[in-house]
Amino acid sequence: MEGSKFLFFLFFSCSFFVMSTFQLQSSEYQVLLQLRKQLEYPKDLDIWYNSSREDLCYLSSSRVNITCQEDFVVELRIFGDKNNRGNNNDGYRVTYQSLSGSFSMDSLVATLSRLTNLRALTLVSLGIWGPIPEKIHRLKSLEYLDLSWNSLYGEIPRTVSRFLKLQTLRLDGNFFNGSFPDWFYLLLNLSSLSLTNNRLSGSLPESTSRITSLTDIALSNNEMSGRLPDLSSLMNLHFLNLSNNKFDSRLPSLPKWLTIAFLGNNSFSGEIPQQYTQLKQLQQLDLSHNSLQGKPPAGLFSFPNVTYLNLASNMLSGQLPVLLSCGNDYGLVDISNNRLTGTLPACLSCELGKKIVRYGGNCLQIDSKHQHPKTYCVQSEIEKSSNRKKLGTLVGLIGGILIVLAALAFVFLSVCRRYCPRGTSEQHLLKSSVQDSSVTGYTSELLTSARFIAEASEFRVHNASAHRLFSYDELKEATKDFHISALMGEGSGGKIYKGRLQNGSQVSIRCITVSKRYTIRNLKLRLDLLAKLRHPHLVCLLGHCIDDKEKYDPNSINVYLVYEYVSNGNYHSHLSGSFPNLCIKLVSDNGAEKALKWSERLTILISIAKAVHFLHTGVIPSFSSNRLKANNILLNEQKIAKLSDYGLSIIAESMEKHEASEEGPKSWQMKSLEDDVYSFGFILLESLVGSLSSGRKDAFLHNEMASLEHQEGQKRVLDPIVLASSSEESRSIVISLTSKCLSPDSLNRPSFEDILWNLQYAAQTQATAER
Repeated sequence: MEGSKFLFFLFFSCSFFVMSTFQLQSSEYQVLLQLRKQLEYPKDLDIWYNSSREDLCYLSSSRVNITCQEDFVVELRIFGDKNNRGNNNDGYRVTYQSLSGSFSMDSLVATLSRLTNLRALTLVSLGIWGPIPEKIHRLKSLEYLDLSWNSLYGEIPRTVSRFLKLQTLRLDGNFFNGSFPDWFYLLLNLSSLSLTNNRLSGSLPESTSRITSLTDIALSNNEMSGRLPDLSSLMNLHFLNLSNNKFDSRLPSLPKWLTIAFLGNNSFSGEIPQQYTQLKQLQQLDLSHNSLQGKPPAGLFSFPNVTYLNLASNMLSGQLPVLLSCGNDYGLVDISNNRLTGTLPACLSCELGKKIVRYGGNCLQIDSKHQHPKTYCVQSEIEKSSNRKKLGTLVGLIGGILIVLAALAFVFLSVCRRYCPRGTSEQHLLKSSVQDSSVTGYTSELLTSARFIAEASEFRVHNASAHRLFSYDELKEATKDFHISALMGEGSGGKIYKGRLQNGSQVSIRCITVSKRYTIRNLKLRLDLLAKLRHPHLVCLLGHCIDDKEKYDPNSINVYLVYEYVSNGNYHSHLSGSFPNLCIKLVSDNGAEKALKWSERLTILISIAKAVHFLHTGVIPSFSSNRLKANNILLNEQKIAKLSDYGLSIIAESMEKHEASEEGPKSWQMKSLEDDVYSFGFILLESLVGSLSSGRKDAFLHNEMASLEHQEGQKRVLDPIVLASSSEESRSIVISLTSKCLSPDSLNRPSFEDILWNLQYAAQTQATAER
């Protein structure tokens, strides 16, 4: 998956991007030398011993990399060559493939915990063995953890759930056993979970459906079984691999944005759900080697983006429609070894396009050499019908017996109630009731609310198109030579045009003029770093073009940034103005209401807060000064919010971060982060009172802000739609948060983590009020 590639690119880019000189703290340098000793002196780590502290942060290879920030190690990546675990290894030491018997996983974790700023840790194929100790939670700053292809065994310790910042967890190719943990939902930011090639057993817990931040789940090649929960609530999920397990339920409901689903080599039964025909983003679907029955839904074959569809080795039956519609991008369609009859639809003919179609082992009226006789498939249908009748008879018989038993039990209880003494039993029941209600000290309502708040802080990673280079001629053609009719707007970030690429997709193209003090190589590194940012609430950067033809200014370069086109306008246009005692409805071209209710505004604010929190803490180096304003929040057709114009400071603005100043680089960064908080405060304010022009913002702060502290003032200045659609408690939480974000004293402003928590709590109280 893309997680490791993403981090590798960031590590590589940062070595060029950071222009100050790091010298590791002496204590951190000693930790690295101790780590080298505990890993029993792998040859690739000799570079640590032979290098000075000044050079260590800049030395890297394909197997070893260290990333530093302010003289501390923040990322550590080591790949070994001990990836053959042996056939009979149960997780214990194997000669030549694992570290020696004196190795201690407990000591290794204790050493790593001394790297107090460590955010990303990769220790792959190093022969590490033993159980993961409970003290693993001491690595409290971890956001990325990869311990794949070692010889770790036992259960995954529950203390991993304390990694509140953890986004990626990869433990592939080990010997973890026991049931799949039911506490993963406590990892509020977890987006990628990969536990393939282990020995996990038991079922997938219902709590998995609450980890709504997940984008990737890989659990293939384990021993898991039982029923799968409904996964449709995982709206951010785009990759699911549960193949080669023992799941024996019906197929689960899947999220509509899923792009890859591997469910083959299990024991799934029943029919393929019709809900699967609604998964319009699917690119690969594997349901092979199960026990699926019935007629495959025709809609599975018509997905516009599917390149791989495998339904082989099931018990699918019936006839496919003669006029079946098929997608254009299929590379492989496999319907072999089922019970299908009739003719093969024309769109599945191998003569059309370059797709490969496998259909042997059915009863189709084609290629009789590789088909069963029709009686083979018909007999299967007769047997199934007979089995259903027998099952119906058995169910009816059992039902009759249960009715008789229930009637006898009713008579018995009636007699007991009339003639038996009740004092003792009632005393016992009363005592039990009191004990049960006081076990936890919390009401069920409060526990439900706490779970809701935990779920609300999870975020989504979007399956976006790969970044690519565009030629200037392509962009000219897309915008009709940058015609004025394609111009969408112009601001401090440059002109932005709407264009249509040759494949028909619509894009937004921003033109930025950059000083030539950047070398082309330096500029490309910055653009590549920006291109790697992927988040569901960030407008996706599809590619770029650097025009260095010096036709406008010999001292500058034109940079064109190509973004996905978000078609439903910006947040500012969906906010009604603040007019006392007047309910305003803004209507879009298609007649739908544009003005947003309070719950919709909270959803948008939470989405953008997640995106900014990701920019501040989810990547290294962090992205600050992100031009936060309501105009830069775009909405798609489903009113999902995406932030635009983020991260442009590394390209378009002066390199303040790397210039010497009296405040120093850390103060500069903190000031930038505080600016984002302050800017977000104005977005909160406009969400409460309606859209404000630039000139009115300062006037509102000085003259009207105090009005929000009491009911009468709120009735006067708040947007009527907010007053009509919000609960008082939810509204008060956001008003208080807005005041803190706009505080003149930066020390009183909250972090984005606090902002996100408060917004989620406001959404929860609003949902409770609406229920």
